[in-house]
Amino acid sequence: MALMTLSIDCGGLSIKASVLDEAGTMHANPIAVPTPYPLSPEKLLQTISEIAAQLPKADRITVGFPGMIRHGVVVFTPHYINPKGPRTKADPDLAKAWGGFDLQSAISARMGVPTLVLNDAEVHGAGVISGTGFEVVLTLGTGLGCAVFDGGKLAPHIELSHAPIRRSTSYDTWIGEHERRRLGDSFWSRRVRDMVADLRPVFHWDRLYLGGGNSNRLKPSTLKSLGDDVVIVPNAAGITGGVRAWTF
Repeated sequence: MALMTLSIDCGGLSIKASVLDEAGTMHANPIAVPTPYPLSPEKLLQTISEIAAQLPKADRITVGFPGMIRHGVVVFTPHYINPKGPRTKADPDLAKAWGGFDLQSAISARMGVPTLVLNDAEVHGAGVISGTGFEVVLTLGTGLGCAVFDGGKLAPHIELSHAPIRRSTSYDTWIGEHERRRLGDSFWSRRVRDMVADLRPVFHWDRLYLGGGNSNRLKPSTLKSLGDDVVIVPNAAGITGGVRAWTF
């Protein structure tokens, strides 16, 4: 019998999921629900249970989660500590609840199947990398996600999104959804172009993948200027990567 994976992509604005077979083929149309705020660990577990109940039965679960994840444990999450969602004031109680929370074990216990929790950009990357050379994945969404792979092996996660840029802000804010809406796609696309130029000498990647929900908003003129080492990939990789993520 085929091994089925429930793959869940947790974002700042929505939570999306589907069930895939071992070949990465979806066996149900993806389900998307608005991310419920305030979002405590228990509320996320409840939301995952409700989503799973609407999809075919799975043998294991992959969760892509925004923020710093180590061995399935939440070190820090930038959105879910804000009771009213991204860019709102953080709640110390939510920050305490999420910090050090073993999300991987909690989901596995709740759902009764093996569970893998990684940073959301890492799951996204699992769905698109070639597995050769030094590959970097940047996801453009509510904020900025980052994952690094060397020879198909996942490198330790770094929160590039919190690196300072232009003195007064971070990449997460400078390139995120709020700024895209404020600037419009043309000016925002130029920021993405500048970010790629700034980061190329930092990583010296063989290939850079730009994904996430906003990658399809990049202007054609920007795409032409990014270089042959940059590839735009579909946002669906945040779900389809849930199968291959188990090989890392």
